[in-house]
Amino acid sequence: MNFESPYKPTVCVEMKWLSVLPQQCLLLLTCLLMALEAVPIDIDKTKIKAEGHVEGEKVENPDTGLYYDEYLRQVIDVLETDKHFREKLQTADIEEIKSGKLSRELDLVSHHVRTRLDELKRQEVARLRMLIKAKMDSVQDTGIDHQALLKQFEHLNHQNPDTFEPKDLDMLIKAATSDLENYDKTRHEEFKKYEMMKEHERREYLKTLDEEKRKKEESKFEEMKKKHGDHPKVHHPGSKDQLKEVWEEADGLDPNEFDPKTFFKLHDVNNDGFLDEQELEALFTKELEKVYDPKNEEDDMVEMEEERLRMREHVMNEVDINKDRLVTLEEFLRATEKKEFLEPDSWETLDQQQLFTEDELKEFENHISQQEDELRKKAEELQKQKEELQRQHDQLQAQKQELQQVVKQMEQKKLQQGNAPAGPGGELKIQPPGEHKVGDAPQQQAGGDQPLPPGHVQEPAIRTDQVHP
Repeated sequence: MNFESPYKPTVCVEMKWLSVLPQQCLLLLTCLLMALEAVPIDIDKTKIKAEGHVEGEKVENPDTGLYYDEYLRQVIDVLETDKHFREKLQTADIEEIKSGKLSRELDLVSHHVRTRLDELKRQEVARLRMLIKAKMDSVQDTGIDHQALLKQFEHLNHQNPDTFEPKDLDMLIKAATSDLENYDKTRHEEFKKYEMMKEHERREYLKTLDEEKRKKEESKFEEMKKKHGDHPKVHHPGSKDQLKEVWEEADGLDPNEFDPKTFFKLHDVNNDGFLDEQELEALFTKELEKVYDPKNEEDDMVEMEEERLRMREHVMNEVDINKDRLVTLEEFLRATEKKEFLEPDSWETLDQQQLFTEDELKEFENHISQQEDELRKKAEELQKQKEELQRQHDQLQAQKQELQQVVKQMEQKKLQQGNAPAGPGGELKIQPPGEHKVGDAPQQQAGGDQPLPPGHVQEPAIRTDQVHP
């Protein structure tokens, strides 16, 4: 249930990625080469032939959500250009991929493919080193040992940063498999934090209101909660009733002619022989629309995506026998023979469940309080640093002004004492001792000679007592 307050949950941005489906890692390795265009599901598809995949058309797959997603895709794109490896990839089962048997086929690929893979690995190592440097620079660390820090990345062999070897492919596959297995768990944890943050901010908002407004807000909250819970019955995901509803309303077919095999082929939209996680989640749209409407204030679309994830996980746990995150036709048909398919238990939606306890909320709020205290301390330290820098700046400015004043006073003093003329640019023009301006002839000394014009040399006086006849 959605609660709108002036305080928006700070984790909303973090939850936007919940709508990105992470199922494409192993699917990229096993099914990327056989994808075809999907057929619309809002008409009778038994009367329409699927259009073939256009030669050379690039099939876009959803982001896996892994931090090395681009590297993973680039490696697969290069590997599929090798005919031998492509054939092995198409015939390999999931256990051969997980065990590393497929990785040994890398020794048989062509030279130009290996060269391109070497280049991709060097680029990835350079990218990781740049991320490490940026992180270390942010904490002003020095003496970075990149080789040691690269150990934290398990999707490549850090001991050999120059060439792409079978060990690199094996590590990439195992890392992606492990990361995707924990991906849903991480999404659930983030959703739980999101819900606790909403409740925390709602309660904090109520504290700012007076008694009358608080009661009014509480009444509105309960009304919205009741309105959200008032929705049609939600069928158990993967049950016959749920699939028949899709068959009738989405596929436009007669419910009395429901056939599991035909249903599987209709919703295997890329005709690869599997129902992957994205194709499964598409089957739950009708059920989710019963509970969530983006136009309704009381309906939270983040909760809708969490509900979709829960439905998909439930069906996978019930149907996916070998746990490869893909449902084969055999697994699907076997599930339709179970009692749970015909007589399932009722499905509880999120609004019927307790998402967190008061103790968990209290612990979450304590964690938030600690983070706020740390941020407050950092803010105070930064403020002190700012004030100190401002003080030093003001001090330097005062010294600069003082020096400028002293220089100005010295210039004025020189002008007053020497009446020194100024040059064309206003600078002082200092005359050497003994020089005089034109027209400033000194007064004639008693008994002396008249001053000579500039450029003339005075002849020495002739003494009369030294004149010879």
